[in-house]
Amino acid sequence: MLEKSLISNNNKPSGLSTGWLALIIIVAVIIADQLLKIWVKTSFYLGEDYPITSWFQLKFIENNGMAFGMELWNKLVLTFGRILAVGVFIWFLWKIKDVKSIRKGFFISVALITAGAAGNIFDCVFYGVIFNNPLPPETAVLFPPDGGYSTWFEGRVVDMIYFPLFDFYWPEWMPMIGGKYYEFFAYIFNLADSAICIGVALLIFFYSKDASLAFKALGKEELKSSELK
Repeated sequence: MLEKSLISNNNKPSGLSTGWLALIIIVAVIIADQLLKIWVKTSFYLGEDYPITSWFQLKFIENNGMAFGMELWNKLVLTFGRILAVGVFIWFLWKIKDVKSIRKGFFISVALITAGAAGNIFDCVFYGVIFNNPLPPETAVLFPPDGGYSTWFEGRVVDMIYFPLFDFYWPEWMPMIGGKYYEFFAYIFNLADSAICIGVALLIFFYSKDASLAFKALGKEELKSSELK
């Protein structure tokens, strides 16, 4: 009875299936992320910013896509780790797509995380080959005739979304930090990063029970498959 209540192909409501919904979200986020990155890369010089409001700007920066400035071999490990993670997420979504007890919001959350992880892979794998890297104030060229600024898997991740909500100088009388400049939320990120954060937040605050159901159903299916062999 439990298996029938968890997994069913016959009693699903009509409409867009969860599998197609997840696929559409993944493709849409990746396309939007890459279009924005390509536009910023070819329209802004490195370090240029465009104020939209007093607390929201587009500011073009790049990073190696690695934590703590790790060396090249660690970057390759990170890139291939991301590729493996995206593959695992897609496999996971495919295996649980017919579990009717799981709400669509859970599939949306996992799809956002998958798309975000995939979005930054494109930068690392391709951008070093398809873009040049001119000095400011020149902007980069897509498919430059003289070749890219690096090689495969050595591209830099493009970031641009910047929310300088407020800033101030700490009072002089404060020990250690007195007189130092402080900017609240100084991080600059991209759409792929946003998708990951939103997906994780949705899972934590709204769909933790659905995650338990998904892993329970996945475990039952894997057990059934092993028994058939």
